Amino acid sequence: MTKYKLNNTVRSASEVTLTSYMTGSTDSTNKKEPELDTNQNDNMSSESNRNLEANRCHVCPHSCDFLKESDKLAASLAKQECDKFGLNELKVDGLDKNVCLCEKYNGGCKLCPRPSLAPTLTLSLDGKESCLACHRSTCATIYTNTNGTYNGELPHKESGGGGWRRDAARRARACCSTKTLLRRLPILQWLPKYTPRNGLADIIAGITVGLTVIPQAIAYAGVAGLPPQYGLYSSFMACFVYTVFGSVKDSAIGPTAIAAILTRENLHGLGPEFAVLLAFLSGCVELLMGILQLGFLIDFISGPVSVGFTSAAAIIIATTQVKDILGLSFPGGKFLQVWTGLYEHIGETRLWDSVLGISCIIVLLLLRKVKDIKVNPKPDPECGDAGSDTSQSRARRAAAHALWFLSTTRNILVVLVCAALAYYFDTQRKAPFVLTGEVKPGLPELSAPPFSATVGNHTYTFSEMASTLGSAIFVVPLLSILENIALAKVFSEGKYVDATQEMVALGVCNMVSSLVHSMPVSGALSRGAVNHASGVATTAGGLYTGALVLLSLQYFTPYFYYIPKASLAAVIIAAVVFMMELHVFKPIWRTKKLDLIPAVVTFVTCLMLRLELGIVIGIAVNLVFLLYASARPSVKVTTAVSSDGVPHLVAVVDRSL
Repeated sequence: MTKYKLNNTVRSASEVTLTSYMTGSTDSTNKKEPELDTNQNDNMSSESNRNLEANRCHVCPHSCDFLKESDKLAASLAKQECDKFGLNELKVDGLDKNVCLCEKYNGGCKLCPRPSLAPTLTLSLDGKESCLACHRSTCATIYTNTNGTYNGELPHKESGGGGWRRDAARRARACCSTKTLLRRLPILQWLPKYTPRNGLADIIAGITVGLTVIPQAIAYAGVAGLPPQYGLYSSFMACFVYTVFGSVKDSAIGPTAIAAILTRENLHGLGPEFAVLLAFLSGCVELLMGILQLGFLIDFISGPVSVGFTSAAAIIIATTQVKDILGLSFPGGKFLQVWTGLYEHIGETRLWDSVLGISCIIVLLLLRKVKDIKVNPKPDPECGDAGSDTSQSRARRAAAHALWFLSTTRNILVVLVCAALAYYFDTQRKAPFVLTGEVKPGLPELSAPPFSATVGNHTYTFSEMASTLGSAIFVVPLLSILENIALAKVFSEGKYVDATQEMVALGVCNMVSSLVHSMPVSGALSRGAVNHASGVATTAGGLYTGALVLLSLQYFTPYFYYIPKASLAAVIIAAVVFMMELHVFKPIWRTKKLDLIPAVVTFVTCLMLRLELGIVIGIAVNLVFLLYASARPSVKVTTAVSSDGVPHLVAVVDRSL
């Protein structure tokens, strides 16, 4: 594979040396031939040459303008073994992705509004980073040498203000281009190549995830302090929307534990209308962040802060469910309020609810481990033929799949068994358990988000509702984006994750879901793991998940009445117990002890105060430590002698001043 280097050695403020198909150098005095990187000693094959003539690449398998015109800069073509389509890939040293020039350079352009997929190529011609297309159109007089090299002359701006008009027209053309449409509507990329095999895989994965979502949705509605049907309302529309806008096939959008507990803390018991408005406003913030490419804000949530917040949120969620495990009922949903209420009402504990809840937790934790059982029976010495080996192998695979399905659907199985048990006692005129109660049947009405709400004798205007929700309008979308992008990176298998597109998709999901009375939604790692293990092929798996939720709303809501609250609380506790990352504190202590301070501060403030206030305080403490370290760099001063024999001091700084 012949690979050309991209040499970023800067000769002057306006000169950059590029090695390309057109030989040349920016050094006018020493014109040297470009050197090839021969670490991989091979040449472009005849097939690669044919693909070069076809002007193809693996990202956009269409004609590439940058390969048609020889006077434009180009990086080298490299034939990779993983290129199963037989297309050429463009590789530039220092960049971690092989793409064609129209994707790489245009994608990082500061002049045309194409979002960046990777670090841009800095031409440093006029103090801007521009793609080759924009550079070609605005700086056509620069490349006057016959070999395509830069002659050091800067372009002159047009008089009369024509430059901004041309830039605006270029931006408009880029926004309306086919490539932008494919990037913002990922369904257009995989739908033409959709096969019946992909459809079968999506059906299996979608139904499997749906069986996981239904009991979780009902339980998360309780965590958020909402009626059970609102959890189901939040679980179908986002699945449909993400099929069109989503770029990560394993992500299953729906209610999450963190979003639910944040919703509960900011509702103040005022009603579901506030939760629906929070979903709509969260979607607006997420969409705006995607359009403005503000994903860098997530970088301010460091690892220690995230660990402290997630662990505190898991403990608070589990704490709110303890009273349902014990069959108690008292107001209060905060950490200290719940434990104070438990102390005051411990004498009212219902025995059978406690037995059922604790038993469900144990069963759920055991079933979670069932999928790890290795099915490897000893071979039968009397049956040594190949046919018997094949039958045993098939039996092992079938048993392994059965155990995996049993482990994956453990939530719905436990809830169904408990509901059947409660129904049996109800027929016997007995009521040993506290039940979920009436669930509003039928599908939700399609309506605009509530911009006003009447609670009691007071009517809240939009500004009053937004003021009541407070910082949750920004904290909920920020954490939802963090959770969704983390999920995408886990299952991306090393592929590039378009964070901007994920923000846009998540924003549209929340905005559209608010039309069907949804609470804030996001991707959850537990659902993503089920989706991935089920072999989902595309985001179309969400269609079948949403369809299953719709069926349950239309036909099965009368049976949700008999679901014991203790079983739903057990589902939540068994899920969030693995969100606690207290074990991470020990490695943090070993690597950098100062990082424990923002982690502990975030953890304690989230428990004692409010979740959104705790994470803001944690971020502030972490920034103080970063600024303190940056303000006091370590400077190492040594002496050196130049080639002319002149001694001088050399100061080496370990970070920026």
